[in-house]
Amino acid sequence: MTSASDVPEHRFRLSQLIYDTRYRSLTIQVVTLMLVMAGAGWLIDNTIQNLHQLGKDFNFSFLGNRAGYDIGQQLIPYTNDNTHARAMLVGLLNTLWVSVLGCATATVLGVIIGVLRLSNNWLVGRLMTVYVETFRNIPVLLWILVSIALLTEVTPSPRDYKIDAATGAAKAEMILFDSIAFTNRYTAIPAVRFENSLGAIPTPLAPISLNFLALAAVLIASVWANRRLKAHAARVQETTGRRPVTWWKSLALLTVPFLGVFVALGGHLVEPALKGFNFTGGMNVSNAFVALWAGLSLYTAAFIAEIVRAGILAISKGQTEAAYALGLRPNRTMSLVVLPQALRVIVPPLISQYLNLTKNSSLAIAVGYMDLRGTLGGITLNQTGRELEAILLMMLIYLAVSLTISGLMNLFNNAVKLKER
Repeated sequence: MTSASDVPEHRFRLSQLIYDTRYRSLTIQVVTLMLVMAGAGWLIDNTIQNLHQLGKDFNFSFLGNRAGYDIGQQLIPYTNDNTHARAMLVGLLNTLWVSVLGCATATVLGVIIGVLRLSNNWLVGRLMTVYVETFRNIPVLLWILVSIALLTEVTPSPRDYKIDAATGAAKAEMILFDSIAFTNRYTAIPAVRFENSLGAIPTPLAPISLNFLALAAVLIASVWANRRLKAHAARVQETTGRRPVTWWKSLALLTVPFLGVFVALGGHLVEPALKGFNFTGGMNVSNAFVALWAGLSLYTAAFIAEIVRAGILAISKGQTEAAYALGLRPNRTMSLVVLPQALRVIVPPLISQYLNLTKNSSLAIAVGYMDLRGTLGGITLNQTGRELEAILLMMLIYLAVSLTISGLMNLFNNAVKLKER
């Protein structure tokens, strides 16, 4: 006769925190966390003691003081009587504006250059290779300085556009149907005006134009209607095997409502015209902004071109051959077959390039463009002497902007990546 013995008790012992693999990793993590917290506590205590010895405290009340300096390029109303907080906001908007435009321009250039580098034309392929190798191996700061040097030294002065009464001609001529003028002080471009304006909504930050809100609403509704149209065409194709022609309907949906509202509001472009010593009527964009935009775009486009080229090469050659077998032309094969599949390879490294471009925009101080680095990290810091608070704010803002860009691009990546079943 046998009897079951009692289950041996396995009581927890402190030695298991070191010798038992089940608990060792937790022990290491807890010890590491304690060391990090101790290090952070020492840094904070040391900083507070040093500030106390210097007769300083840690607060952000300086943001409510009068800034007292002007900002040349601004997207919202601002005067030197506004506070440092508003100057910081103006600088942040300038940073975001040049970053958004730079990302858009670099993406378009990068895709074109990346595709052309794979061209069978020997000369085109080599020219694109020279572009990529030249731009990505020279620091972006030098390209920004070259751009501002070209704009200020090579372009004519505004008075050179004045017609000489004796000769009947001017020393310089505007481009694009006399709508854009590059000068050594600024770039004059057309501006949008509305004769039947809907007005604006006053807000503490800036007035919101109802005209642009109406146009944005119409554009969003048009895009939504176009997506519904394409979905209907896809259902018809699945049912009957034949896809209805939708290109002219899509073109009408995307253009007619927008142009109708634009015309109803009396929208038109006002071209700049030389009056006296300056261009008036249009919009004068500072050369610092143009140089920063051009430098960032051209530099980042070289990296994006390589990403696009690598993404295209990652697609099996059989996909291209199958498209040719179906009768698709090379440009249609690239736009409808290769690039959509390559997106899942292109998008992840593309996020890093967008983040790099945004962070490289802090080099704007080199050409005098007042971005976040120039306002909060420049004049505000020097005037108030609050270097710790200003640097901490800049770090947090750049961190928030980078995380936002990364999050949005990850959402886009999830939308275009290959769906596995």
